Amino acid sequence: MDAVEALRAGQPVLLPTDGVYGLCALPTEAAARRLYALKGRGERQPTAILAASLEALLALVPELDAARVLPGPYTTILPNPARRLPFLTGDRPDTIGVRLPALPPAARRVLDAVGAVAATSANDPGEPAAARLDDVPARIRAGCGAEVDGGTLPGVASTIVDLTGAAPVVVRAGAGRYPP
Repeated sequence: MDAVEALRAGQPVLLPTDGVYGLCALPTEAAARRLYALKGRGERQPTAILAASLEALLALVPELDAARVLPGPYTTILPNPARRLPFLTGDRPDTIGVRLPALPPAARRVLDAVGAVAATSANDPGEPAAARLDDVPARIRAGCGAEVDGGTLPGVASTIVDLTGAAPVVVRAGAGRYPP
């Protein structure tokens, strides 16, 4: 089964991003629950939406202030006034994390076909992020419907920036320097 078919069947897949391998699923509640279970992650922890284009992102969350979305190695936390996709927002339903990464071509083709995915790093909680498919834990690989091999990635996760307050807050330093 290829990655697009697996995603459409509700199965998680492994996709290369601009930093590390992501464990991804369509942004539906059932698929997100499978993603959380496979990762071993609590549902109260938020998960970002990863899209190949701003248009695909806005199709899911049209209220986003598009001018504030930073492309590249950033996960940006933005206001979510309509409280869309509450199964991805964790304890903060009024916010949502989004990414517009510079994707390898194979991952870009998958996202172009499905629009957007819920994505988290493809590692066990607290363990190093996966820079190669071989770095992804065997139990996660076994639980995925497909894998897209993007070779060896830089191995540094995205920088998480919260833009919901009066001033930006870097939640996690990563591949992107903020401010850019």
